[in-house]
Amino acid sequence: MKRRTMLAGVAASAAASAVAPAARAQADKTKIVFWHAMTGANGEEINRIARDFNAAQAAVELEPVFKGSYPETLTAAIAAWRAGQAPHVVQVFEVGTGSMLAAGPAVKQVWQLIQETGAKIDPNAYLPAVRGYYSLADGRLASAPLNSSTPVMWYNKNAFETAGLDPEKPPQTWQEFVIAARVLKEKWASKGQDQVASTSAWLTWVQLETYSAIHNVPYATKADGFGGLDAELKLNGPAQVKHLQRLLDMAKEGTFKYAGRDGAPDPLFYTGQAAIGFGSSSGRADIVRNAKFKWAAAVLPYDPEVAQGPSELDTLIDSVDVDTLSLRETFAFLKKLKTADRRPGPVNSIIGGASLWTMTAPNRTPAEYKAVAGFLEFIGRPDQVALYHQHTGYVPVTQAGYELSKQQGYYEKTPGADVAIKSLTRGTVTENSKGLRLGRLPEIRNIIYEEVEKALQGQQGAQQALDSAVTRGNVVLRAFEKSVKS
Repeated sequence: MKRRTMLAGVAASAAASAVAPAARAQADKTKIVFWHAMTGANGEEINRIARDFNAAQAAVELEPVFKGSYPETLTAAIAAWRAGQAPHVVQVFEVGTGSMLAAGPAVKQVWQLIQETGAKIDPNAYLPAVRGYYSLADGRLASAPLNSSTPVMWYNKNAFETAGLDPEKPPQTWQEFVIAARVLKEKWASKGQDQVASTSAWLTWVQLETYSAIHNVPYATKADGFGGLDAELKLNGPAQVKHLQRLLDMAKEGTFKYAGRDGAPDPLFYTGQAAIGFGSSSGRADIVRNAKFKWAAAVLPYDPEVAQGPSELDTLIDSVDVDTLSLRETFAFLKKLKTADRRPGPVNSIIGGASLWTMTAPNRTPAEYKAVAGFLEFIGRPDQVALYHQHTGYVPVTQAGYELSKQQGYYEKTPGADVAIKSLTRGTVTENSKGLRLGRLPEIRNIIYEEVEKALQGQQGAQQALDSAVTRGNVVLRAFEKSVKS
């Protein structure tokens, strides 16, 4: 009953009609229903997966159903569960993970499916940064990764070349980025052009959550929430304040433009209005479709004064078994050691996107859960992971899917398509780079937006903005904790 109270609150605004049709036995087939939030080309890809799965076996029929945006899909699924008619599978965005983990009887986690059905789903097959986001603290897999992305830096190679910047060498550090943005601004200003040097979509995800991760600094206590519901926000630390102040200073000098929340700033880049656009790696399709200039993707810049990950030297040493080197290889290795950067470096970025959750319902049969397990096995196959990655621009969520894409020559034909993968696999995953396990995170993001927007308007500085965001955000976390425990 405790968790039912929480679920009732989540679903209060859902329409009574938002229920899934009950599974129907059709001759020798078990029917399962899959609710998703994908539109356009991504929605077509979900339909393709369903067709492929249905054609690959004769025991199960999968029905994909579009249920609206991510928040709408989540709310509808919880409402349907309360009515006893939940879908078998629902796609939930990554920031809903904390809420789904607290949903108790509404879900059957992947590790439970494996135990009950013998499903061949290996959590270790997934990329560490992906697996970590959707796993429990002890490593058990809670949901099945499907569409994962990560922040990247898109840049206009034509604009770089015109400004005298090397289009093949994008900024690697934030210090280099600031210089490049100033050069771009001055060049366009001298030509009387109205373009902006840089902008950022998904500012909370890219510039605060992921910035914290790649610099290996905490965003919240309790391992960013993985260690318990009593986590408290720490995004007002010196590193995050320094970075936000940098963006505020750049906005004031005209080298950075805040153009709205979430994905609103994306068009500024692919229409050529901004030379650099931070955003999701899954934005590749829109850029391919719209950009009339040469462009490329790069990993996010990092701040050497803040990064706490392994240095280039550390990584080099860990990558070689010196006992197996020949004399010539030993000399070459020593030469590399001499020039290796000894400063701490960045670690992996964190993911966006969504995963698939198995839902429960009265009278749901073991055969239906086994059918769901079979579907989750199917989407984790290397060929399916590679297809989804190549068709959508999302990263391959498994190492085998990535390797298959390489074997197929995809990255040779599509230069830069592996930048997101390199970002997610950089360094070693730490408790600060696994992702965020915080309840009601979308609400916390909106609070952060409000405080940052006040700072951009000159009403407060970076420290005050983030202090206020932490205070207000912790109220949300305590309310969430109470809803689960009371």
